[in-house]
Amino acid sequence: MRTGIVKDWQYMEHDMGAFHPESPQRIEAIYRMIEKEIAFPFLEIKPRPAKEKEVEMVHFPSYVQAIKGTSGKERVMLDPDTATSSRSFEIALLAAGGLLKAIDLIMQGKIRNGFALVRPPGHHAEGARAMGFCLFNNVAIGAEHLIKKHALKRILIVDWDLHHGNGTQHSFQKRNDVLYFSTHQFPHYPGTGYWDEIGAEDGAGFTVNVPLAPGKTDEDYYFIFQKILSPITKAFQPEFILVSAGFDIYRNDPLGGMLVSDEGFGAMTWELIALAHELCQDRLLFTLEGGYDLQGLQLGIQQVLLQLGGKGKKPTIKAEGSSSLQEELAPVFKTQKKYWPL
Repeated sequence: MRTGIVKDWQYMEHDMGAFHPESPQRIEAIYRMIEKEIAFPFLEIKPRPAKEKEVEMVHFPSYVQAIKGTSGKERVMLDPDTATSSRSFEIALLAAGGLLKAIDLIMQGKIRNGFALVRPPGHHAEGARAMGFCLFNNVAIGAEHLIKKHALKRILIVDWDLHHGNGTQHSFQKRNDVLYFSTHQFPHYPGTGYWDEIGAEDGAGFTVNVPLAPGKTDEDYYFIFQKILSPITKAFQPEFILVSAGFDIYRNDPLGGMLVSDEGFGAMTWELIALAHELCQDRLLFTLEGGYDLQGLQLGIQQVLLQLGGKGKKPTIKAEGSSSLQEELAPVFKTQKKYWPL
């Protein structure tokens, strides 16, 4: 089975204005890289628009209608960072629908894994609010689709974006069928994702937040994936792994303060592929979130795709947490040991 890549030039038609960091050029840079650098055979997935009812699995119908009401209007500001253009509603449906189509192809056994290279991103979008460049929460819609259409009972969402995925966390914080795991720069936008945010009611313990000070390296992230994410995932036994892949942790990203290289993205992907192979029949799907340095996007996504396609190199990075990192992670370990075998 091949790797699937969701790809459609229409994603460039959502435009929040000149000089906005979440620009159409992000998709253009990624697609040009694929044309030049990805030589292995993959299935190019033409996305379908999500149905409004599918989006309403996560978002309030009134909110969906409010975004629909922006159609045909040159610019509507939804919050200080987030706006629509005339086709943004259609393109946002196409972003969510692209992810859903890739999910269905994995569940049907037609592809092994995949990457939905879509925009606008989604993990900040709340049930009734656009924020942080996001309109609809693609990954949360995807998780609901797996549960409601495919009758899966345990979904893991891994979010390595620089920013905490507040919308995704809030979508599932009282539930135990979706485990949300996030590494993120803290304190930083949106201000959520402290280590003691662990979910509530039936969902207590099924939110795992790893807030990090700036300056974290490939080795730091690989340590976190091996020593925190991996044991929790093995205990949770997911049936599908979704990844909110933000490339704003790249060392040169203008909005971030992390030091991850393209090799680091490859190493994290390697770990996720191993977990998916061991636990959930290789079912692993990435979706694009942030990342605002065009070269960083190209290099990082190239490494992820090479790993997904079986052409990546085994990581040479050592999963060695420095004493300062381990001190920083101590509250995370202490909190999560109440729920998971760390």
